[in-house]
Amino acid sequence: MNKVRAGAAEAVADIPSGASLAVGGFGLSGVPEVLIQALHAQGATGLRVVSNNCGVDGRGLGVLLADGRIARVTGSYVGENKEFARQYLSGELEVELVPQGTLAERLRAGGAGIPAFYTPAGVGTQVEQGGLPWRYAPDGSVAVASPPKETRDFAGRTCLLEHGITTDYALVRAWRGDRHGNLVFRKAAASFNPLAAMAGRVTVAEVEQLVEPGELDPNEVHLPGVFVQRVVELTAAQAADKHIEKRTVRS
Repeated sequence: MNKVRAGAAEAVADIPSGASLAVGGFGLSGVPEVLIQALHAQGATGLRVVSNNCGVDGRGLGVLLADGRIARVTGSYVGENKEFARQYLSGELEVELVPQGTLAERLRAGGAGIPAFYTPAGVGTQVEQGGLPWRYAPDGSVAVASPPKETRDFAGRTCLLEHGITTDYALVRAWRGDRHGNLVFRKAAASFNPLAAMAGRVTVAEVEQLVEPGELDPNEVHLPGVFVQRVVELTAAQAADKHIEKRTVRS
């Protein structure tokens, strides 16, 4: 039951090139920076990433992106990362853009064993009709486009079919965790981290505070340890290394 690994390098050592990864975080909040850096050092390439966004230039998933390690991204937001936009528009990177709430539910559904669900989000748009550019050709034409989605009416309201997402691995960051993998997330880090963790067949969690089993109040646990296979304890310096995308202060 002790899922703690000696370090991040050990925890991601077996992730192969071409693997699919669900990665937690929202902007730069709750991003598993230490695991991402360890994966970068490990050298895996051709990764297929599912994450709300792809970090920023030089931080988060932007580190892997800058070195051409990511082949495909399923996410909701391209902004704040110039290299992400450049690779997408030049045809170097395949990108499936998904409405944010739909992406969250696809991850949750996959983790819960639900193969698909219907939602009204995206009805009447290219999300339903198909044709969204997934990959551009070097000449700027669309090389790969999204397919149309199946629709069905419920009580007079049209909904479209979305498929649950599961991935080979998941990388997440938690505020507190125990040796059994039970996790507690804090503030904005509680957005996509639990969902990404559910979707991964092998989930690796870096935790800022590692406690012994029984120390966490069961009522405060956001994600039970059944969804987590590996735990990495961060140092105090690693836990404190948190960046802000846009710092705003009063004049």
